[in-house]
Amino acid sequence: MNNSNPAATTAKSPLMQFIPVMLCFFSMGFVDLVGTATNFVRNDLNLSVSEASLFPSLVFFWFLIFSVPTGILMNRIGRKSTVLVSLVITAVSLVIPVFGDSYAVMLISFSLLGIGNAVMQTSLNPLVTNLISGNKLASALTFGQFVKAIASFLAPIIATWGATTLMPTFGLSWRVLFLIYAIVSALAITALGATPIREERPDKASGIKECVKLLGRPFILLCFLGIMCHVGIDVGTNTYAPMIIMERLNFSLEDAAFATGVYFIFRTIGCFTGAFILRVMRPKVFLAISGLMMLASMIILFSAHSLTALYVGIALVGYGNSNVFSIVFSQALFYAPNEKNEVSGLMIMGLFGGTVFPLAMGYAADAAGQLGAVAVMTAGVIYILCYTIKIKKEA
Repeated sequence: MNNSNPAATTAKSPLMQFIPVMLCFFSMGFVDLVGTATNFVRNDLNLSVSEASLFPSLVFFWFLIFSVPTGILMNRIGRKSTVLVSLVITAVSLVIPVFGDSYAVMLISFSLLGIGNAVMQTSLNPLVTNLISGNKLASALTFGQFVKAIASFLAPIIATWGATTLMPTFGLSWRVLFLIYAIVSALAITALGATPIREERPDKASGIKECVKLLGRPFILLCFLGIMCHVGIDVGTNTYAPMIIMERLNFSLEDAAFATGVYFIFRTIGCFTGAFILRVMRPKVFLAISGLMMLASMIILFSAHSLTALYVGIALVGYGNSNVFSIVFSQALFYAPNEKNEVSGLMIMGLFGGTVFPLAMGYAADAAGQLGAVAVMTAGVIYILCYTIKIKKEA
């Protein structure tokens, strides 16, 4: 890093800096195509639920491996440069499926997508602190999640369009989604690369041991587990919502795929409204309301047998889970303001929950149907409600 003023920016318009960063948040949302892609790959290759669950699990496995090292890398080359590295990896991962959709090809693509997203999420969120600080940080991060949610919401729409349209898709069918998002990744690389952002220097160089040692602080550990539960619920709903409808109502995949769209519509609405609500409401109050909404959704998903009721349940979990990440992440940064890069690495490592939850849900679904998958998500919702109580004591 070649600048030294904390949280300072260059003379360039803050809006002109903010727009490329938001484009990066849009690119961050590409990881959520894994749920849609998993269902199409499962259908194409005739995989079991547990076999298909390997795809989202593989994507988020890399968060366990790369998040903390990325926090250290940021101390060496800077946050912006680290984000650019992540965008290049993401672009490569999206180009690979253009050339085929075999099991091996998709495993390689999803692995690189997970690595790129782990690096991006670790570095992009702290980069925002160079543009926005203080009590507006949670709101800014939530707005970034709103932009990210737009990409997530568009993924199943583009994939379904590609699978059913009469327009030319270069023979890619639903995989045209990867080509479109690869082009957007290239635009994000260009835009951020041309944008000067001044960063503060880290107080000291850190190693993996120093980063992981932060988990010894009880509140940091609570935040870490909260992130795990958030992403587990997110990936779980993204992947299993269509399966719940297919099991309960005997729908085809094409007919049930809109369930993922419903989830992302309400997650997008939640992120957008949350950016404003968090300016006037205490984060812990908003998090409690969000947790109760998700608990209500789990009850509905356990018991409902009509399409409308299931959509209501999916909508509630979409809205309720939309702001959990930004609240928990900002709470962790406020708790350790002098170790933002290290804390960011740890929090993003918590996205490893995207590996744990889908695997557990896959085995639970094979054993007990989709009720088993809902039960696993419910455990995550209960933890988030318990975490909210701890915020009142700790923050």
